[in-house]
Amino acid sequence: MKRIALIWAMMFGLLAAASAQVVKVYDEDVDAMKQIKEATELAQKTGRYVMCQVGGNWCPWCLRFADFASSDSVIAPLMEENYVYIHINYSKKNKNLEAMRYLGNPGRFGYPAFVVLNEKGEPIHIQESESLEEGRGYSRQRVERFLRLWNKKAVESEVK
Repeated sequence: MKRIALIWAMMFGLLAAASAQVVKVYDEDVDAMKQIKEATELAQKTGRYVMCQVGGNWCPWCLRFADFASSDSVIAPLMEENYVYIHINYSKKNKNLEAMRYLGNPGRFGYPAFVVLNEKGEPIHIQESESLEEGRGYSRQRVERFLRLWNKKAVESEVK
C-alpha cells in the first residue's frame, strides 16, 4: 500500500511540475486592436512584418508554439529578424471580436492560427497550424519554410 501511495505521489508531483512550467503568453485584458496598432508601428520602424498568433492560454498547441518560437535555435532568430511577434487573445473572457473580424476570422482554421500583417497592418496571409505540427510539437522544417515564405523580403521581392 505504501508503494502505491508513493507511486501516486510521484506521478502527481511530475504532473504538477509539468504544468507549472507552462508559460502563459496571452493577456486576456489587452485590447487586440491596440496591440495590432502598436505592433504595426514597430514593424514600420524596423522593416519587419507582424506575426499575430491567435489563440489563448487555454490552448496547449498555442502555448507549445510560443515556447517553440522563442526557444528553437533556428526559429527564434528567424522570428526576431523578420517579425514583430504578438499573441492575440481569443477566450471566453475576451473574444476580441473587432480584431477577429479585422484579421479575417482566423479561428475558422482552429487554434493557433497565424496572421501575417504587412507594415501597413494589412492582413496578407492566414496560416493554420496543423500543417506545421509534427508529433506532439512543431516541425522546424515546416515552420522555417512558412516564416521564410511570408516575411517582408520574400513577399516584396521583385519578380525577375
